[in-house]
Amino acid sequence: MEKTRHYYLDWLRVTGMGIIFFFHNARFFDYEGWHIKNTELTFGATVFIGITSQFIMPLFFLLSAYAIYYALQHRSKKDFARERVIRILIPLIFGIFTIIPPQVYIERVTHGEFTGSFFQFIPEYFNGWYAFGGNFAWMGLHLWYLLILFIFSILALPLFGRIGKSRLTGLLSAKYAVYLLFIPIALMELLVNTSPDGIGIRGFGGWSPLTYFIIFITGYILAADDRFRHEIIRIRFISLLLALSATSLGYYFAVQLNIPDRAPAFAILRGFNTWCWLLTFVGMGAKYLDFNNRFLEYSNEAVLPFYILHQSVIVITCFFLLNLIVTPIVKYLIISIISFAVIMLLYEFAVKRFSFLRKMFGMKPA
Repeated sequence: MEKTRHYYLDWLRVTGMGIIFFFHNARFFDYEGWHIKNTELTFGATVFIGITSQFIMPLFFLLSAYAIYYALQHRSKKDFARERVIRILIPLIFGIFTIIPPQVYIERVTHGEFTGSFFQFIPEYFNGWYAFGGNFAWMGLHLWYLLILFIFSILALPLFGRIGKSRLTGLLSAKYAVYLLFIPIALMELLVNTSPDGIGIRGFGGWSPLTYFIIFITGYILAADDRFRHEIIRIRFISLLLALSATSLGYYFAVQLNIPDRAPAFAILRGFNTWCWLLTFVGMGAKYLDFNNRFLEYSNEAVLPFYILHQSVIVITCFFLLNLIVTPIVKYLIISIISFAVIMLLYEFAVKRFSFLRKMFGMKPA
């Protein structure tokens, strides 16, 4: 079987990582709790976080499903599982023990829960489980995506071999029928809302892992039948219009009507809004970004190391600039520029150059 690389998926992955970077810089300024908060919080940052969270992590799970489909076309399930361990599980474990501790330390210091130096905190890092009253970040904080992706990949592996072109996918790839795939997402949102402290916990990018799993499986279905790609391209501007309309309605529900985001109407709208944004990204990407160049080659290789490094660098930068007296927008720009520069310097002159670090950050051998 001839290999065909869909470069637009790489572009979407790189673009998504850029959005994640600016998203986490903004977490320093929004009204929700985070590891460290600026002295002055802003409504604008809160709106940006609220809107972006509707699609950014769902997009990553969708893209991951596409990548898994194409990977399984050229390797056995055993080789795929082994690759998941090397490319995902090892970087996760490495990050938990090396990249994440500074975030927990800064959170404890700025929340008045620890006094002392970082080196004094290191033994305390292994005291109890994070999110359950302790410090050890077993889920990797922002690296939770790697943990859940690994679990999804292994659990769904038996199912993937049975997904392909079928009469059902043929019907769903007909004109506008692909929009119906928002229904499983909305139904899952309704289900998880019944138990907000259990299966409905939204501590992972604003969503329940169960909803991510539905998006993950749906992404694999889209990848398995090329008829979906042609239909998604055709309706790309309709999807964009629907996504903008649903986002505006969601803003009206939340801000003007003060409707709880776990209300049934909001759950259905949330599922529809997210699905329309995903169709917009895929449709626009497949139409306009299906090409390769040197920037993409460099960026695509750097995505995973950048992701592993980015939040710790941002939190540390915020910590050192916490008392800087400037307007929030100026501080946001300063933090973003410094964080980006530090991440790229670490990647270019450390991670990328040494075989051991390449392996720990999920990169292929040079």
